[in-house]
Amino acid sequence: MRITLYTLVIVLFIISRFTTHPLLSLTIGMMAFAALMMAAYYAKGLYRISGTVFFIIGVGLFFRSGDSFYSFFLHFETMLGILGLFLLLPFLNSLIRVGRYDTKLRMFIEQGVTSTGTLYRRSFFVCHLLGLFLNIGTLPLLKRSLSKSLSSLPRKVADKFYSQNLLRAYALCLTWSPMEVMVVTSLDVTGKSYFQLFPIVISILLIAVSIDWIRATYQYRAVPLQYESDTILSQKELYRNIREMLVLLFMFIVLVSLFNYIFNKGYLLSIVILILPVTIGWAFIIKKRRRFFRLSFPHWQERTKGLSNYYFMFISAGFFVEMLSKSGYLSFLQEIFITHSARTLLLYVIIASFFLLTSLIGFHPLVSLTLLIEMLNPVILNISTISLAVVLITCSLSTVLYSPYNLSVSILADSLKINPYRLGMWNLPFALLYIAIGVFVAYALTFFH
Repeated sequence: MRITLYTLVIVLFIISRFTTHPLLSLTIGMMAFAALMMAAYYAKGLYRISGTVFFIIGVGLFFRSGDSFYSFFLHFETMLGILGLFLLLPFLNSLIRVGRYDTKLRMFIEQGVTSTGTLYRRSFFVCHLLGLFLNIGTLPLLKRSLSKSLSSLPRKVADKFYSQNLLRAYALCLTWSPMEVMVVTSLDVTGKSYFQLFPIVISILLIAVSIDWIRATYQYRAVPLQYESDTILSQKELYRNIREMLVLLFMFIVLVSLFNYIFNKGYLLSIVILILPVTIGWAFIIKKRRRFFRLSFPHWQERTKGLSNYYFMFISAGFFVEMLSKSGYLSFLQEIFITHSARTLLLYVIIASFFLLTSLIGFHPLVSLTLLIEMLNPVILNISTISLAVVLITCSLSTVLYSPYNLSVSILADSLKINPYRLGMWNLPFALLYIAIGVFVAYALTFFH
């Protein structure tokens, strides 16, 4: 029942982007509300708490608005595009596993490693590449792969290695991932194409990676690595796998950009529509179609059942943000952005501070981004949109590094059996540096746009 309801509401939402019918929006709203109620039963932890708070406040704002009860169901569509991406990403995850790309790259981590610094750089590269396709599943996968190699290190040294290496590689890969919701949402808001943004975020990535690798080289130069692996993977096979993954990524970006150019439905919706056909097509290209069809559907069913947390929190948050926007209570915060919109650098610092504050009090970065977009609406036409996209992406994704409420930090902290606040603090200085780089680059761009 869960799988059917979660899927059907997304399918109807996609259909509604291409056709209009008087009853379609109401039907989608009612089904989204039903999905919300279903998800409420299965949601757990912070997701249940956050979703409940958002929904209760949203309902209170709705009744204060004086709108008719009929219109209640017309306020639940805001986050459905993003949930559609979560719904379909498991097919891409399955493709990576069917092609054994993840296994080959894990073997590469251990092969011929003789120093801790080399292991840091190599696992960073593998986590970065796999993170583009496996998303959050990359962290536990590589944590297990590194456990043997780091078994000889003191506990605190190994824990810092995991947190700094994996979270930084993962956060930085999301900066330029065309499947990352923060990236596609920022592109949709600013109306920029992925190819316009790509050279800028790659430049930020290279600066941040260079700084981190230099730091790691000095930090681990006196830390011996006693574990040696007898894993053997030919360079030719490794390069072939990396080449195939990059070709898949490039092909996907081109097709999404072309689809968006032709139909003009937004980058996010274009990705949601094309994920399934592209993954099926690639399974045929690499001659793994039978294995893909055999494994992908059960994996998708399992992951869809686990989406209750996201459905409950994000549908509730979307309802809350929409009602908050209609209520006029955002006006005092909007005034801050309007007042400082002409002072570009200060505006970017305020945006960075907003993400830092909201992430530490429990807001998911996507909720913060949605709320921020509402506050920026009055001034967004007066801001350099390419620079704004850079600031939104770097500041929102920096939370992956330090926020104790972010899924990445929570998963790794649970795996290491340490406090998520402590783990996040190990990465906070780098996160602030990453934000500063993003803000500086964005500000520099305003002189050219």
